[in-house]
Amino acid sequence: MMVKIVNKSVHSLPEYATSGSSGMDLRAFLSESIFLKPLERILVPTGLFIELPDGYEAQVRPRSGLAIKQGITCLNTPGTIDADYRGEIKVILINLSDEVQTINNGDRIAQMVIQKVEKIQWNLVNELNETARSEGGFGHTGK
Repeated sequence: MMVKIVNKSVHSLPEYATSGSSGMDLRAFLSESIFLKPLERILVPTGLFIELPDGYEAQVRPRSGLAIKQGITCLNTPGTIDADYRGEIKVILINLSDEVQTINNGDRIAQMVIQKVEKIQWNLVNELNETARSEGGFGHTGK
């Protein structure tokens, strides 16, 4: 599938790292480094703008390496980029470590996955079919 992209950053386009990768790394596009304090959150620009076909979305997800090594993850994850959005892709990062973390220009800060979206129509009814689970949730299956 071909997707239109505008790259206003100085970085290469997102790409799949391996043939089995589902996500492409997004890089920070910064004029100066960001010093992210513990529990601080910030919106980080990427310099990228995309035009997805109808019926698709882009999901912005955390990078596992950044989370385990620096305690940095994405808020609002997965972040949804709708097919009709044309603004810059930005990533909400939070520092969950107990130390100040540095985000530099070009750092890989998140990954983006393109997904097909199914549209539904509601069927308003008075009751739902029973299942073995029924209303059980939030830990009902045990420890």
